[in-house]
Amino acid sequence: MPPAPARVGDALADVDTPALILDLDKFESNVRKMVSATRAAGVRLRPHAKSHKCVEIARRQIAAGAVGVCCQKVSEAEVFVAEGIADVLVTNEVVGEQKLYRLAAIARRYPNARIGVCVDDVGIARQLGAICQKEDARLDVYVELDVGQNRCGVTDASSAVAIAKAVVASPKLTFMGLHAYAGSAQHRRGVPERRSAVLAAARKAEEVRAAFRAADIPCEVITGGGTGTFAYEAASGVYNEVQPGSFALMDVDYARNEPDPNAPRFEHALFVLATVMSLRSAEGNERATLDAGLKAFSTDSGPAQPTFPGWQVRSVSDEHTVMHRVGHGPPVKLGDKALLVPGHCDPTVNLHDWIVAIRKGVVEAVWPVDARGAVF
Repeated sequence: MPPAPARVGDALADVDTPALILDLDKFESNVRKMVSATRAAGVRLRPHAKSHKCVEIARRQIAAGAVGVCCQKVSEAEVFVAEGIADVLVTNEVVGEQKLYRLAAIARRYPNARIGVCVDDVGIARQLGAICQKEDARLDVYVELDVGQNRCGVTDASSAVAIAKAVVASPKLTFMGLHAYAGSAQHRRGVPERRSAVLAAARKAEEVRAAFRAADIPCEVITGGGTGTFAYEAASGVYNEVQPGSFALMDVDYARNEPDPNAPRFEHALFVLATVMSLRSAEGNERATLDAGLKAFSTDSGPAQPTFPGWQVRSVSDEHTVMHRVGHGPPVKLGDKALLVPGHCDPTVNLHDWIVAIRKGVVEAVWPVDARGAVF
């Protein structure tokens, strides 16, 4: 792993760039707000670790009151379980013998950990059961229900019941319930649109839960919800677990959502620090070029944005971001450090080896992005 960009005790201005910065005061405030909101609603909090991929952040979320974490890939789960995170749900389908054996191996290697996975196919459920039987490994299984994402998940109650029966029939699998994530609702900008999408998802999940009951299959957990909608899942009376991830960090894309006055407001806690490496000014066109580009932050939801007024990002290339002055703002000189809010936090974090955790402008800790590149 490359050397860290900072040491404990460094001033923010002395951090080498480009670097991923976490404001600890804002991060801790975000976590407290989420824990308080979910406790008040009577639902369990299982934050999604794909947003930060950092074991230390997961530990802090669990210490604050989360029941465990979500991961999106088997290789992510491997990292977190190996580092002592004892309750992990892979909120994704795992298909292919190699991956299924790898998942079973984690459960066998760490028998005191609780590991769950989503399934949307009877054949995969049976294959998983056979592999776990062979490997003497136990896994929790959730049927994934498509509640509007149009990606993974069964679409009808009879298919969900068939999968649940296959899981129950396996002595090494424990049927836990439903994974019903309304992912497409997270960035619907208006509050009514987000709430409406979740109400529709909750109705569908309730129909499937009723079908489970009719088949005498207990459904302990209905889990879903993200940063944009968790308050509506929590208030639905159907979901009893929510799995937001970005709330702890936040990004430009989530900031575009209409705020709900009845839900907590989360602050930007994650930034990319960059250095002004070139300045040009001609005919009133003032331009500053930074040493961070596509290899430092994701642009799938738009480029990172400066935290100070008067400047706007005009272009991003592999190693550079070019800002132009567009109004009144602070003067910029060569060598200055600029904090940028990433457009999308999850893929931005995956571009970095280290998270530099600061408090009041001083480096308090430097944490590895433990699951960086864990895509299998």
